[in-house]
Amino acid sequence: MAGLVLTAWVVFHLADVVGFAQDGKSPVTMEKAFPNSSKCKRCHERVFEEWETSPLSKSIHSPAFRASLDAFLASAAGKDKALCFRCHAPHVREFSEQVQVFIDQAKSGDPQMDGVACAQCHLIKQVDRTKQPPEPKYDSPGSKILYGPYKDFAQNLAHQSMELGLFHKSDLCLNCHQSVPSAANLGKANDLLGNWDQSQAVKAGKECQSCHMPEQTGESANGEKKRTVANHTFPGRIGKLRQEAAKLDVKTSIDGDKSTVTVKVQSLVPHNLPTTHPAWASVILDVDIKGKNLKTVFSDKRVYGRTYQDAKGQNTPFDFEAVKVLEDTVLRPEELRIETFSFPTPKDTKTFDVDVTLSYAPVTGPPAFLQRIEAESSKGAQDPVFQPIEIVKRTENIPISK
Repeated sequence: MAGLVLTAWVVFHLADVVGFAQDGKSPVTMEKAFPNSSKCKRCHERVFEEWETSPLSKSIHSPAFRASLDAFLASAAGKDKALCFRCHAPHVREFSEQVQVFIDQAKSGDPQMDGVACAQCHLIKQVDRTKQPPEPKYDSPGSKILYGPYKDFAQNLAHQSMELGLFHKSDLCLNCHQSVPSAANLGKANDLLGNWDQSQAVKAGKECQSCHMPEQTGESANGEKKRTVANHTFPGRIGKLRQEAAKLDVKTSIDGDKSTVTVKVQSLVPHNLPTTHPAWASVILDVDIKGKNLKTVFSDKRVYGRTYQDAKGQNTPFDFEAVKVLEDTVLRPEELRIETFSFPTPKDTKTFDVDVTLSYAPVTGPPAFLQRIEAESSKGAQDPVFQPIEIVKRTENIPISK
């Protein structure tokens, strides 16, 4: 009952949250400064529907975020209450004194405010790359100028539009996707993307948007003529784009009673795979050998990710608690990794099957944390976060010579 009252209070009073424009003269409500995406839907239905299916739309909605937020606020790093929201709801930068509203909204489980939505991106006028991580600069709260990549924007009464080259560049994404919080200076080992700017893809002129906002033909606004527009589902770990993240080359050799499977894992992305924020984000290479009657006779795996240790010497999935990197097996941008698996040659069969699968791993962490996510989710243990997501799979049938 107390939770319902709190949620009702936040919803009722959200429109009354007031901030001040940068000139210190004009008080503006949060809703006026950063209109809810539902208002944008009236004219941009296609974009809204795409965004609604994306991970960005769930930036403060997901059970994993709520469970992580509680852990963060209870930690030493939690004194900076706005830290998580600077990426998960970037407009907290303009309303930092109202951070408790952001916390209450996220904890409600049904936030009435957006986290990362239309206004949080399209009001960015500049990104300061001299800061680490890079820092977005917004127009004064209440500005009606929305920025985007188009020259031929349509005139309208809802807002002014302005073309900005920033929206064609990776800089736009870096303020949230460049680095992660940590309890200690972990240097490059804690870098989120790796040396992405030295990758072949970037040298060939690709930006983040090239893959994560692919071009398509459609309407930007309802009833507008069709043209080249950006996709707003933000494919990546979710979406078909992940099938282009890596490729596998599998070779099997038999030497009497011993067999060997050699797997070449080629990352095809210009950033770390996975991007390890939080630390439970890992990719797993599974190898299964099936002998007679398709019975598994051997299995092994390789885990690509980072293992962090906290100040108490315990492993932690939270980078904000990390003081040490115990292990770092992340695939670097466009890296080729060669893995070898040896096992006894299956007996009593003329052939055996080799199954090799590269997947994003389910969420991992202390039992209490996983139980909290399960309790927060309407789907319980069936929440997708507990399931692996296949990237690529190879299956081969290997004959055994007699």
